[in-house]
Amino acid sequence: MGNKTTLMTLGDVCYITDGAHAKVERQVSGIMYLTSKNIGDGKLKLDNFDFISESSFSKLFTNTKKAQRKLQAGDVLMGIIGTFGNCYLYKETDYFGISSSVAILRPAQSKLLPEYLYYYISSASFKKILEKFKGGSVQGYTNIATIKALPIPIPSLETQKVIIANLTPLDKKITLNCQVNKTLENMAQTLFKSWFVDFDPVVDNALDAGFFEQDLEFPDELLRRVEARKAARESADFKPLPEDIRQLFPAAFEECSEPSLGLGGWVPKVWESLPVGSLIDLIGGGTPKTSEHSYWGGDIPWFSVVDAPNDSDVFVLSTEKKITDLGVKNSSTKVLRIGTTIISARGTVGKCALVATPMAMNQSCYGVIGTNGIHDYFIYYLIRQSVSQLQQRSHGSVFSTITRDTFNSFKFAFSGELIANAFGETISPWFEKIRANNQQRYMLANLRDILLPKLISGELRLSDSEADTADEVLA
Repeated sequence: MGNKTTLMTLGDVCYITDGAHAKVERQVSGIMYLTSKNIGDGKLKLDNFDFISESSFSKLFTNTKKAQRKLQAGDVLMGIIGTFGNCYLYKETDYFGISSSVAILRPAQSKLLPEYLYYYISSASFKKILEKFKGGSVQGYTNIATIKALPIPIPSLETQKVIIANLTPLDKKITLNCQVNKTLENMAQTLFKSWFVDFDPVVDNALDAGFFEQDLEFPDELLRRVEARKAARESADFKPLPEDIRQLFPAAFEECSEPSLGLGGWVPKVWESLPVGSLIDLIGGGTPKTSEHSYWGGDIPWFSVVDAPNDSDVFVLSTEKKITDLGVKNSSTKVLRIGTTIISARGTVGKCALVATPMAMNQSCYGVIGTNGIHDYFIYYLIRQSVSQLQQRSHGSVFSTITRDTFNSFKFAFSGELIANAFGETISPWFEKIRANNQQRYMLANLRDILLPKLISGELRLSDSEADTADEVLA
């Protein structure tokens, strides 16, 4: 027997507005001020955001006329300009302001539970409806009046509670996977910095060999690193590298011709100071003709900057848009192999991802692979490490842009392929776990989309099945 469900509009059951319209003065600390680019799919994307002062926050969000824009627990946030359609449920522990690129949906809780609202407007079926009202050729947008008019099925509060009870365990597993990914990616990033930025294994070997006891004029930066490493080696939880890995590294430093490289211009002995461009091959992208329908809607993911994952998720598995083989053949885009690093090169410069399934990309990105068989995961972190340099050297009067020459305009102290590949092999188990977690999250999100309409209609009830009986639901 189905449930009694009433079809209403979001405006019937929610107070709907958007964030601050006034220009704000950003600063280096204070209260977080987020835009649509910070609203992920069920989570906040905080790899790049701004702060505003307490006084600005008060003026924008607690002023009598603007108090409705101050976020409350249970508000559902939706990106409506740029990063379009992603949603986030504001929690008691959250505290931030938002720009007008984010809509606020505040449910009338006598009719609509916040969690149900979040699950519904996050669903694939609702996003298809929303997509029909998306304007803009470059970045998507919609307005508050349109959102108010969009339909939402309203089952009884009891049924809403059943839906929440079924879907919450899936969300908890997704959240757990995100936390595990963040830990693993932090481990990999820390190891890259230790080996190739701080040169810890070289410092260890040099200390043991008595290198720093020589009467040489070492720079302060190198000496500070030596003292920090001595303290680390004396700590109770210090774990030295396996001997076979440590023996790959030299036991001495030497001064190089680039004072900005290494530690005060000193780099590990025999490591080469090379242009980053000499370590990589770049692959350009392209866009199939948008008016040719036979080029679009195929099986080949087509990456643009909106598809870039959080840094902690590393891999891109799927994309908002897909193209056909014909679209690839009749455009300048190319299908990238698994393991290719993608970096955004125009507009938003420096967003990175690793390709987890063969995909194409637009012309605002580069695909990056290593020369001479350099490990894909080393190249990924080399590019991540180079982002600030690339951004500083970007140019363009309208959009920031990096070109192939930009990668040749600065250098990196390169260890050689042997150590680079040892790094890649060391972090491979961590990255494979991240990729598996991402795939599981993708499956869980799909399961959530399948469950939702069945629970709304009453076709599936809590007494019929537990939330994890995916086989029955998918049948």
